[in-house]
Amino acid sequence: MRRHVQAVLLLLTGAAVLHISLLSQVYLRYVKEGLRPFLVASAVLLLALGVVAAVRDGLPFAARPDHPGPDEGDAGDGDEHGGGDEHGHGHDHRSGPRVAWVLFLPVLALLLYAPPALGSFTAARDTENAVARVERFDPLPDADPAPLALSGFIARVQQDRDRGLAGRTVLMTGFVTPAKDRSGTWYLTRLVVSCCAADSQSLRIRVHGAPAPPADTWVAVTGTWHPGGGGALGTAKAAVAVDARTVERVPEPVNPYQDTTPLTP
Repeated sequence: MRRHVQAVLLLLTGAAVLHISLLSQVYLRYVKEGLRPFLVASAVLLLALGVVAAVRDGLPFAARPDHPGPDEGDAGDGDEHGGGDEHGHGHDHRSGPRVAWVLFLPVLALLLYAPPALGSFTAARDTENAVARVERFDPLPDADPAPLALSGFIARVQQDRDRGLAGRTVLMTGFVTPAKDRSGTWYLTRLVVSCCAADSQSLRIRVHGAPAPPADTWVAVTGTWHPGGGGALGTAKAAVAVDARTVERVPEPVNPYQDTTPLTP
């Protein structure tokens, strides 16, 4: 890769990162919201480096060749005897490795078609629910159904000794993950991140009593806790499951990695 092409790569990379972080919210598919300022700063730095490299190497034209001047005759004689850099070693140090062309692929992907957020394929490989220990539970909202985040439902099912979910209808949103056991059930799922998509952890609730929509479809589910699994409500062995009453498709949220409580009318 010639040096002037490297300048183009810097400019395109900076433009791509700026596009997903400042001009849109696509970056939320890959990192948490708090990292946005760092992405914007990185994009500006890449653009600045690209401009400097472009001015140095003469964009939009090829890099300017180095012609020996009147006082450089001895240097030319040195090349003839193997002392020169380019001819003596058989390659041009102004060029990078050819494999560097592969770097254009992710840059063009961000500019033309940004990869989607993680979904059911990732969630299906994670069997543990990422829920922290809760010392005290507030009363459920009076609304019927009561809106809950998936983490809130899971925590109440297995930790709430007062069994606040007993007899209550809840409303939750997430995406569909097929069940591997072919039991006629499926999972309502969320992925949560600490920093970026690479450290994602899943929240999954098994859904009974409703046919499974296509994988990765975002849905709102209303229903009641599904007993089973050998554990009573409010204990660690209680089944993290729901008997669905309604399942409705909803748009994918702007921030797919944020386990939020659904909005109710």
